[in-house]
Amino acid sequence: MFTGIIETMGEVIDLQKDGTNINFKIQSALGSELKVDQSVAHNGVCLTVTNITETVHSVTAIEETLSKTNLDELKIGDYVNLERCMKADGRFDGHMVYGHVDATGTCIKKENKEGSTLYTFEFDEEFSPLVVEKGSVTLNGTSLTIFDVDNTSFKVAIIPYTFEHTTIQFVQQGSCVNLEFDILGKYVQRLQNLK
Repeated sequence: MFTGIIETMGEVIDLQKDGTNINFKIQSALGSELKVDQSVAHNGVCLTVTNITETVHSVTAIEETLSKTNLDELKIGDYVNLERCMKADGRFDGHMVYGHVDATGTCIKKENKEGSTLYTFEFDEEFSPLVVEKGSVTLNGTSLTIFDVDNTSFKVAIIPYTFEHTTIQFVQQGSCVNLEFDILGKYVQRLQNLK
């Protein structure tokens, strides 16, 4: 389980297709602290560390993951948000995040405000029951509060610290982002569907 509080960014320094999978090598400040078989969120996607060499760790994304996330769009030199699993005695500074991306969304507007950056994201209408005003969503693994919600879009306001320390700084109009909706909403929706 994760919290959506990004620890650092990692740079994609190599990627190799292996059948329907992609093997990534990521260089980061966390690299030397990781362990093989550890779960790490990459842009909000939970992946297992398969190898470590000094400050570089390797992970593999399978076809199912690639088809539902933006990982297949990554290129050498791109950056990803990284977060290790939450410790049992840790604080929930964000919200409950599983690292299981539900869908991708598209940035349809970016506005620079005095003191913040305002983004508008569009998503598939089938997920509208899971998107609530002032609720939580993870966007490329970052826990954010959403507002101005309608059936196919929402807005987020990004403070300078978050902008500078996550990959949101690279998001422009037309960018594809990973979305994980709040698990509580998904359980409520499931219960309603079973009635």
